[in-house]
Amino acid sequence: MHVNSSHLRASFAGAILLFSALPANAQSGGGNVSEPTYADVAQLADSAALVALVTVQKMLRVEDERAPGRQPGHGRFYVEARTKSLLSGNAPIGESVRYLVDLPLDDRGRPPRLKKQDVMLFARTVAGRPGELQLVTPTAQHPWTPAREERLRGILKALVSPDAPAKVTGVRELLYVPGNLAGQGETQIFLTTADGSAASITVRHQPGAPVAWGASFSELVADVGHPPQPDTLEWYRLACFLPNVPPPGANVSEARAARQQADADYRMVLGDLGPCPRNLS
Repeated sequence: MHVNSSHLRASFAGAILLFSALPANAQSGGGNVSEPTYADVAQLADSAALVALVTVQKMLRVEDERAPGRQPGHGRFYVEARTKSLLSGNAPIGESVRYLVDLPLDDRGRPPRLKKQDVMLFARTVAGRPGELQLVTPTAQHPWTPAREERLRGILKALVSPDAPAKVTGVRELLYVPGNLAGQGETQIFLTTADGSAASITVRHQPGAPVAWGASFSELVADVGHPPQPDTLEWYRLACFLPNVPPPGANVSEARAARQQADADYRMVLGDLGPCPRNLS
């Protein structure tokens, strides 16, 4: 069924224009889509003004000619849903919400069956349109499961924690200083952050011991020997946003051997952090 009434056209003309301006990525709403990774969910949660759990009540197809920017094999849908809970955000959204979403279509051109199903939305309110939401990306609707909600709540809690790690934007400086003993030394990697707060990585070498490192998102010394664990917000900030190589001139170590050691320690940190897997474009 298509949305073709003049009432809905008038109601959602602005929403469709807003939505079509967003990147047209694959929508995780059902069908043959990969499970979102920790990094996928963390990025959505970090960019959303609100996160809500809703139950889909009505889903109507928007005519393709009025839904530009879709990926092949996707349709755009107008959704009406009942609010179950607001997981994060301060803006009141009422008992029901409306929004647009792109969903993958099967071989017969049908979307996933979401009516009466619970989904999690990463969205923002639309000024002057009570009850209307705009998803932060076309991938910002996820089918609900207890495990997905539990992971999401953990991410949301970490994001609002007083000691939440700042967004890492790059590497400002790295410096290796050798110690008094052979094989002893320390590399300090100073990071840049979105809010200008302190963030650093310390790599420590001790004779006869494995190389150890840790990170700090404050003025305090890093907890060397306890690096961030995978699928934590600290890990996400580093693994997903540190550049593959420091920028030119960032390595301020004095001797050539010290510069080489600092570069090697940086590569080691990246290797320990591992890749930042994403299943949503």
